[in-house]
Amino acid sequence: MIRSRLYTSDNGRSGSGRGCARVLQSGHLLARSCVLVVLLLAARSGFMAAMLVLAGPSVACAETAVVSATSATPGAAALEATVATADGAAMIATADTLRLALSEAIVRALESSSRLAAMGAMQRGTDAAARGARAAGLPSVDLSAGYTRYSDVPEFILTLPGGRQQPIAPNIPDSWRTRASVSVPLFTGGRVAGATDAARGERDAAGSDLAAARADLVLETTIAYWNLRLQTESALVLGEALAAYESHLVDARHRAEVGLAARSEVLAVEVERDRAELGRVQATGAAAAAEENLRRLVGAGERVVIVAADPPEGESTPPHPTAEPCRSGERENKVNTPTLDSLVATAFAARPERTALASRVAAAEARVRSEQGARWPQLAAVAGYDYANPNRRITPGRAEWKETWDASVSLSLPLFDSGRISAAIARARAQAEALRHQATDLDQRIRLDVTLRVIERRTAEQAVAVSERAVDAAQENEKVTRDRYREGVVSSSDLLDAEVKSLRAALDRTDAQARLLMARANLDRAMGMLR
Repeated sequence: MIRSRLYTSDNGRSGSGRGCARVLQSGHLLARSCVLVVLLLAARSGFMAAMLVLAGPSVACAETAVVSATSATPGAAALEATVATADGAAMIATADTLRLALSEAIVRALESSSRLAAMGAMQRGTDAAARGARAAGLPSVDLSAGYTRYSDVPEFILTLPGGRQQPIAPNIPDSWRTRASVSVPLFTGGRVAGATDAARGERDAAGSDLAAARADLVLETTIAYWNLRLQTESALVLGEALAAYESHLVDARHRAEVGLAARSEVLAVEVERDRAELGRVQATGAAAAAEENLRRLVGAGERVVIVAADPPEGESTPPHPTAEPCRSGERENKVNTPTLDSLVATAFAARPERTALASRVAAAEARVRSEQGARWPQLAAVAGYDYANPNRRITPGRAEWKETWDASVSLSLPLFDSGRISAAIARARAQAEALRHQATDLDQRIRLDVTLRVIERRTAEQAVAVSERAVDAAQENEKVTRDRYREGVVSSSDLLDAEVKSLRAALDRTDAQARLLMARANLDRAMGMLR
């Protein structure tokens, strides 16, 4: 608006019939304004030079880029973009850049995951519990020692014929004892075996849970990686479109100034330019959020700039067992039932969640057998060796070290426990039944998940093919329209429409490529192929 007003006042000078004094006054004001502008620029340059000397070379490079770009690029939007670019360059100059391939990101995520570390610790705990349950059925050896100080008591002495005295209960205030014993469970009614099987099932379930967590982490990292790549590519495409719009806007303004274009054409270009700028800002913010999420997953530092190095279009689309041609009469995304059944069977065999739940069902059933074993007699053998001073089993007692041994077999049978065993058995059976219902529900969910992922992948493959054709057509249309625009056959609005179509086609292709890669990762996770 400032520029248009200046041009209006200059152009209106010939038709207004102003006097010579008015012309001289305007020239004087213009010269004085020029002098003030020069002085302000000189002062600003001196101040910036002093600040650059104090701030250092990195800030100097960024500030120089801002000044040069500001002086060369008109418009508030271009100035903000240049300042943002300079700020980004300064941040990258002071931070480390980490270029990651998808495989490297997955490895770093697996190594730095606290959740996997916690589940690994839980797995080690269940392994220790399994060893403890197995040891309950093995012999155990105990060794004990002790010392007791008794108070003095009257001695009981028996006087024998001939005047000889025989101490029967002497006063021995110091008592030393040691004992070594061995106990072996002979028959437990299946309690130990059931508890051992239950502990093994929980250990296997914990291992399968760890595998499922690894697969989830791999999928999450893959989705975050391609999301970062998608948003970054979108921001780059919109940035290139914004530069083209700026050039087109300058051309439209020049054409409007000489009367070859209407004001509405300039406004239409400005609207599309602002829409591209809005999309670029949103894509940049989404890319920053995706980078933060990926930084959390791979365990990178706060000042590390992550760059997704794998391009979305770098991987060809290989034939997949789910990407079979559709038969005549079928819908385009309908899944072939025999193929789906084979995929579901593969998923049943490979999904770690199903393996974990099957292990928990087996553990619950073993726990039922363990609780039922409490109704059976419990038979155990114990053997011991005592070495004590005095040895209380020897009469009369003497303050001497004596050794004795013992061996016993014990049999116990619960006759009445007020229903405690029955309640424990009922509780274990209910838990096993609940887990079996969960396993049935999980099978249904796995089948649905595989079906949806097959449809998602097939749709993504078709979308990539369509977007490729759309990009080729849009680029050719833009090229033809631009040539016709230079020849003066079409208007600037037609060229603008062609540029918008080309931009949207490029964005749709980038989105389709990223969604195809995400669909592949989701299908691999549904099939249990991510490890």
